[in-house]
Amino acid sequence: MPLKKSQKSLKRWTKQKWRTASGKKSSETGEVYVPAKTIKKLKSSKAGRAKLAAANKKKRAATSKGKQYAKHGLHKGKKR
Repeated sequence: MPLKKSQKSLKRWTKQKWRTASGKKSSETGEVYVPAKTIKKLKSSKAGRAKLAAANKKKRAATSKGKQYAKHGLHKGKKR
């Protein structure tokens, strides 16, 4: 029996190694969770590090307002 589209998406998502840039819990640091591959790519350039810092700033601001999710822009338009 073939998998539904949503099941394929979840299967693909679980194969990715999601983490924060520091490797610590997001609740402790206020950092965004992104795939390890994305973190490596962002940390390799100055512009990427700035983008990651901006995303973390937006995440911390949203968390301080009591929100669980933050629109930080790192996942926008990505197909995984």
